[in-house]
Amino acid sequence: MFNRLVSAVFLIIVSVTSIPLFLAALALRVVTSPFDRRLRVLHLFTCFWASLYTWMMPPWRIRIEGRENVRRNTAYMVVSNHQSQLDILVAFRLFFHFKWVSKIEMFRLPLIGWNMTLNRYVKLKRGDRESVEQMLAECALHLEEGSSIFMFPEGTRSPDGEVKAFKPGAFQLAKEKKVPILPIVVSGTNKALPKYSLNFTGVQKMYIKIFEEIPYAAFAHLSVEETAEMVRRFIIGKLKIMNEYTLAAPAVRA
Repeated sequence: MFNRLVSAVFLIIVSVTSIPLFLAALALRVVTSPFDRRLRVLHLFTCFWASLYTWMMPPWRIRIEGRENVRRNTAYMVVSNHQSQLDILVAFRLFFHFKWVSKIEMFRLPLIGWNMTLNRYVKLKRGDRESVEQMLAECALHLEEGSSIFMFPEGTRSPDGEVKAFKPGAFQLAKEKKVPILPIVVSGTNKALPKYSLNFTGVQKMYIKIFEEIPYAAFAHLSVEETAEMVRRFIIGKLKIMNEYTLAAPAVRA
């Protein structure tokens, strides 16, 4: 009962605070878009907005590493494993510029979804071939403009934390645009917010790490499928190590 109450209060706070935060985002978009074509300022504000909801939950102990592996003014194909809806909030804590690829339903959410549209994040309708082609075309334009693209190549959250097969879209883009791949690994979010659940689960340790980029030269000779599997195996190996931290190490907030 207590855990459900905490979850309900948290959702109420998110709903109420989203009103002034969206209005602030709208004002930022109007003021900065004439000189900020990639909407970097708006995205950083969105990182702050999302981060507020992890900062306000003391039981969520989040360890963050690897920000130094992001080169300024470099467009990356960013890929991560996907365990929970919390992955999105935790990834915003990284505070570097990118465009999300997200299912179209997220854009329909009042305020938060509207802000995603303001940011020119990329919509995807699952199972719709035309939508996939449109998504790839939009991502290609963002990469050409110098914005990184962030995808969860599993396509959906893993119900058990195991890394599922990767879909080819992210790796097709990396090869076509000859951009480096930036691997990110998330651990522990599935325990803090399991799939199909909104219940608070007490003190939980989460860990997100940006690893060194994989340069285009490292996969130029590989097929899209081989590139996807290479990155998937890399993430699986790092996830095993990071899981040991979330299971054994003392919980420390970052």
